[in-house]
Amino acid sequence: MSATTAHDTHHDDHAAPRGLMRWLTTTNHKDIGTLYLLFSLTMFFVGGSFALVIRAELFQPGLQIVNPHFFNQMTTMHALVMIFGAVMPAFVGLANWLIPMMVGAPDMALPRMNNWSFWIMPFAFTLLLSTLFMDGGGPAGGWTLYPPLSLQTGAAFPFVILSIHMMGVSSVMGAINVIATILNMRAPGMTLMRMPLFVWTWLITAYLLIAVMPVLAGAVTMLLTDKYFGTSFFNAAGGGDPVMFQHIFWFFGHPEVYIMILPAFGIVSQIIPTFARKPLFGYASMVYATASIAFLSFIVWAHHMFTVGMPLAGELFFMYATMLIAVPTGVKVFNWVATMWRGSMTFETPMLFAIAFVVLFTIGGFSGLMLAIAPADFQYQDTYFVVAHFHYVLVPGAIFSIMAAAYYWLPKWTGHRYDEKLGRLHFWCSAIGVNVLFFPQHFLGLAGMPRRIPDYALQFTEFNMISSVGAFMFGFSQLIFLYVVIKCIRGGEPAGDRVWEGAHGLEWTLSSPPPHHSFQTPPEIKEAEAHS
Repeated sequence: MSATTAHDTHHDDHAAPRGLMRWLTTTNHKDIGTLYLLFSLTMFFVGGSFALVIRAELFQPGLQIVNPHFFNQMTTMHALVMIFGAVMPAFVGLANWLIPMMVGAPDMALPRMNNWSFWIMPFAFTLLLSTLFMDGGGPAGGWTLYPPLSLQTGAAFPFVILSIHMMGVSSVMGAINVIATILNMRAPGMTLMRMPLFVWTWLITAYLLIAVMPVLAGAVTMLLTDKYFGTSFFNAAGGGDPVMFQHIFWFFGHPEVYIMILPAFGIVSQIIPTFARKPLFGYASMVYATASIAFLSFIVWAHHMFTVGMPLAGELFFMYATMLIAVPTGVKVFNWVATMWRGSMTFETPMLFAIAFVVLFTIGGFSGLMLAIAPADFQYQDTYFVVAHFHYVLVPGAIFSIMAAAYYWLPKWTGHRYDEKLGRLHFWCSAIGVNVLFFPQHFLGLAGMPRRIPDYALQFTEFNMISSVGAFMFGFSQLIFLYVVIKCIRGGEPAGDRVWEGAHGLEWTLSSPPPHHSFQTPPEIKEAEAHS
């Protein structure tokens, strides 16, 4: 017995690697969550710099800064990096950090796979970004990779496809881990309908990921064989159909949009109750609404394709199915507003981002409803109105929710309070910048300016100039965020046990239904009464 103990202690001396090896080999969910979040922040700045190239080129008509081919590479890479490199890893990082703690588990269910699913990401993105330096340049066919345009990419094409496969593998492994953890490792008494809403939204998101990432893998593999192996899946000359690619791609692409927003709904449902100081309104309806959105996301894909020449019955089905998604989404917005209604609200940085999320995401939802109307969509299709719509959903939606989460949980993660003044400065610069950037694009789109084009007619100049000024304002204000995060990690006022005072100190209980008894008063013990 003693020999075993001695052996164990001797083993422990060598067990914990230090420095770089600690991060390379870690299986700790907090370490891996941190790695995901830092990777996401890096990619956010890389993808953002691509966006600034686009907006600089569009500041005025005439080609001035980059050539059209490079412009097209920027529009393609900006989207791929932001979606797969910034938004999704940030949500996976939050899931890693928070889900085990929220459900009372010691770690994620599959810690070694967790390590692997992170370390695939830096290699995938190194591969993707390296294509910009290859012969003929990176992918320039748009992030949707529609053939035959995407097949014009030169030597870089197989590298792009491989990097997308690697991102998909990483996402699916992360999703399996989330499901295994939530379903198998909840603490006693943590029933499904008592889980914090962030956990619920991630459980549903994980199923979406497992369902649709293989579809993307299939689509891009078919592109690869069309280009190099003489197949004709999407080549009309060989009996294929380029529109089939769009169907397969959007069957992945539309649920993907919800993969990028459902965890955001969960984050906002954690933050609003804390700063309104009352429980979330309508917990069960929030769970059912999330599940409904996930289900409906699978039957609306062709609303991205109203102009390809679908049968009228198809257009009608996809139009009405798309409008139906507005119902559960409206339920959520109503519940957030009802949670704030007559609450004792305070406006710390996380709450400011959460409120901006609710308001601006709703604007994105309304423009989405406009795009869902098939006859109207014939006019909006491929204009800047579409760009304005999905950026209102993804920037003040997904990105703002990630920033809200960072401010909300940074004190828990680091043990230090962040600088509240700088946090609010970051919020106001971002909120003003994002609206100056994207609101004018609605007008450009309604006036007929096409997207993904490096040059434009003179009448679009003023709104483009305003939009580009907003882009640089929004972009550079993220340096404040970077400074706040670094400053908070390095030190600052100790956070204490109850970070957000007055919110009962039990921040994440507010987004779940209360237990049968209150934690404030101990439950009555029947046996004691019997003995007395």
